[in-house]
Amino acid sequence: DASGLIGTDTFENGAVVFRPGPVYRCGISGGFGVLDEINMARNEALAVLHGILDFRRTIDVPGYDVVRMDEGTRFIATMNYGYAGTRELNEALTSRFSCLQMPAITGENLEKLINREYPGLKRTYARQFVQLFLDIERKCQSAQLSTRPLDLRGLLDAVRLMERGLDAGAALDMGLTQFPPGGSVPQSLPYTGPALDTPAEIPGA
Repeated sequence: DASGLIGTDTFENGAVVFRPGPVYRCGISGGFGVLDEINMARNEALAVLHGILDFRRTIDVPGYDVVRMDEGTRFIATMNYGYAGTRELNEALTSRFSCLQMPAITGENLEKLINREYPGLKRTYARQFVQLFLDIERKCQSAQLSTRPLDLRGLLDAVRLMERGLDAGAALDMGLTQFPPGGSVPQSLPYTGPALDTPAEIPGA
């Protein structure tokens, strides 16, 4: 909420004092503030950002004072479209940012990411996981699948589960389709790429 960003009252040595929030601290110190997943915040919380991000460059602290921000203060907001619990940002807030749309990760960069996170994983396996992810991505784009299985974080989690000894099929079910082993796994996840080998040779499996 708004008090979590700006600050709130608290007790210290028997007296009521102001406890600065992260936006207040960033504003007076001239640092960088990252508003992660901003489209999950409540509207009343986002409203306090308007005066901070426009020409006024001030923070209104109710009951205390209006604080002018340091000239070096910068805010970066991140968001993902289409996630459950998210919403569209209103134009008043969006117009206060310079928006950048990040492209989807390429197969080459995905392979680099997997090799970096799991250096003990054979390159053959890494390429198979990349191909699986890209095949799912193409099917989602052509509406053959919903976007639910397209989860990069879930893929990396599945590889980690395999490293710890879980069967490849069960790990992918849990990481991508988010169903536990032996559960009712939907049959709408066809995979036409190369057959996945058993991860028996993956270190730790």
